[in-house]
Amino acid sequence: MTEKLKVYGDSRSGNCYKIQMLCAELAIPYTWQEVDILAGESRTPQFLAMNPNGRVPLLALPDGTYLAESNAILCYLADSNALAGPGRFGRAQVLQWLFFEQYSHEPYIATSRFIIRYLGNPPERQADLESKKKGGYAALGVMERQLLNNAYMAGENFSIADIALFAYTHVSDEGGFDLANYPAIRAWIRTIERRPKFVAMTTV
Repeated sequence: MTEKLKVYGDSRSGNCYKIQMLCAELAIPYTWQEVDILAGESRTPQFLAMNPNGRVPLLALPDGTYLAESNAILCYLADSNALAGPGRFGRAQVLQWLFFEQYSHEPYIATSRFIIRYLGNPPERQADLESKKKGGYAALGVMERQLLNNAYMAGENFSIADIALFAYTHVSDEGGFDLANYPAIRAWIRTIERRPKFVAMTTV
């Protein structure tokens, strides 16, 4: 890609962080437009005209088109790159873990982090927060079993599946999840953090 992309995102969001990680990994130039989701900036008529779902991240392409949904953006940016998976089956394996992240991981771990980090852990959300524990730990258990026998989520090679799952897993403590009993996940996190082009998530 020779023309610069624009990313609308919230720096504290794991979904938006995925895009930052991949762009750093592939040295893709882009501009960043911060969006305050709590202030309703993703629900304005102007933003909804770009993404009717009113969510970030949102990728603005040079031709004037837009692409939403973090994992779809990962697939688009990694297209024809080894990070998308080697061959037909390899790509399907990466997609398998992208779907897992959205269906079995994010609804519990990312949502818990949102309640605590974004909303300030309000008393009226404690029951909701507690209800996320079982599903979140189940997802971590799946990851642990996979990583006990594989260097990365989709096999022996780093891919966008790792980026997608790293984003919220490495800050799962911010959602109330303890990784003490998941040594393979902890080792995987350290491996990714040692990558030459790794960029840390914004913590403020």
